Amino acid sequence: MKCIQCNVDNNLKDRTANQGRCSNCKHPFAFEPTSMESRFRFTDGFFAKALADISANGTLYFTRKQLLYLLEKRLLRKARISSAVFLALSLFIPATLVGMSILVSNRLAWIVPIFMILCVIGFISLVQRFERLFLRPKKINKSVLITEAMLDDWLQQWQRFNPPPTRLLPPPSASATLAPAAADDVTAYSFDRVLVCDSVAIAQLLIANNIHFEHNCAVLSISGYPQAIFATTMAMLRRNPDLQVIALHNCSPSGVALINELRTSPDWYLDSGQVIFDLGLLPRQVAAARGHAYIQFSDQFARYARSMPQKVRQSLTAIELKWLEAGYFVDLESFAPQRLMQIVSQGIARMQNLGEVVDDNFIFVVDGGGGDGTFIYASDNFG
Repeated sequence: MKCIQCNVDNNLKDRTANQGRCSNCKHPFAFEPTSMESRFRFTDGFFAKALADISANGTLYFTRKQLLYLLEKRLLRKARISSAVFLALSLFIPATLVGMSILVSNRLAWIVPIFMILCVIGFISLVQRFERLFLRPKKINKSVLITEAMLDDWLQQWQRFNPPPTRLLPPPSASATLAPAAADDVTAYSFDRVLVCDSVAIAQLLIANNIHFEHNCAVLSISGYPQAIFATTMAMLRRNPDLQVIALHNCSPSGVALINELRTSPDWYLDSGQVIFDLGLLPRQVAAARGHAYIQFSDQFARYARSMPQKVRQSLTAIELKWLEAGYFVDLESFAPQRLMQIVSQGIARMQNLGEVVDDNFIFVVDGGGGDGTFIYASDNFG
């Protein structure tokens, strides 16, 4: 494998002879694939590229779980491609030997080259077919195979010999702020819109990547993150009669219940007549993603879905309810930071056009008030 410092290729003999260091520049290798579990084998170059990609080459912050999902997807894809090639070879080689023996025994040796060409064409076609099959994301992933403990070990191994990933976010802090303004200045200021997340981790991610600065948009979690400035921020928002509210949540029973909580909680928008845009993620949007969403399964979520409040159930279609009650869900952290930032930016742009005539497949009314005067808008597509 290649050294990430000098790009010199080192085989196992080289690495062993140099005590796990590069034979050229002596930089230590953090990972030794031959000593790792077969389905989780990777090189320093693989891990370095994962860190570069998840952070958009060091320009975006990311969560530990986002890194975990990225490694999971790439390692599984790598394993599937290897399986496809192995299967193709196991079919090609015996068929070739048998065919050659038959042809030679019948004194038709002149056909051997033609037969070999046909075998090669068949082999290439078979490999391509299996690559297409295994590269396509699995529709359902029962669970994430990489554990938090495994990721901890890999990060520790990496940081023994390489700089730590500077864009990896720490656990959310209660003291996080939306802006570096002084307290007196904040109370006299307001935002044009607020983005409410069901996940503290997603709220932290968006704040760290300055979505609030780019779109004059406060970012809060339904649980009250960031706690240190939550009350002050809410007071600011309530002073804006034209405030735009956007909800962002996981595609899960608790996630789809976020809108109902915003509508019924006195801490949020009970009896306010506030228009709310449900950015997602909704089951109908997962279906529109055509297999790109990382769908997982949970017995616990299946039980929770069957006991969702009636108001939440009424906001979903029969197909969406069936999907959730089957235990399926999609975690927002399975999307890369760059993709999530794009989705939020596009959602804010849609929110600004709510008063205009738009295509029925673009934005539609989910609920026309339900007695409280609140209107809920949602999009068929996620991003």
